[in-house]
Amino acid sequence: MELKTYSNYQNNLGQKVLAIDYGTKVIGLAIFNIGFDPYPLLYGKIITSPKSHDEIIEIIKTEEIDTVILGVPYLLDGKSTDMTRKILSYGESLKKKINDINFHFQDETLSSFEAEQRMINSPRFNFKIDKKQIDSLAASIILEDWIKSE
Repeated sequence: MELKTYSNYQNNLGQKVLAIDYGTKVIGLAIFNIGFDPYPLLYGKIITSPKSHDEIIEIIKTEEIDTVILGVPYLLDGKSTDMTRKILSYGESLKKKINDINFHFQDETLSSFEAEQRMINSPRFNFKIDKKQIDSLAASIILEDWIKSE
């Protein structure tokens, strides 16, 4: 089903959304200008560091982001892990710094696995897993999942 058929798409037309796939080494990013872009676009990655907050805030300002979606991993049974708690804490601290921006947490369970599967099945990635783009693709999947979530 097309993304524009979902209520989160319709309710956020004209909004620019940034999705974040937080990892301990790399943070993948995707952007979607709802109603203008045909689908979420890979935005690249940043290295996870104490300066990650500042880099994300700069992207939010530069790209004029209206909404931030942060992927949160859970176990398949829905239970939290140490990483779940770490990302929720990271998200809460980021949220405080960008309090005038819409902020949502989105379950990202298996998003990296799905990113790998999409790469293997896509001529865009030469039917291979591209480790340099996997985090951004996972972020775009998180964004798609958020649109489909309501």
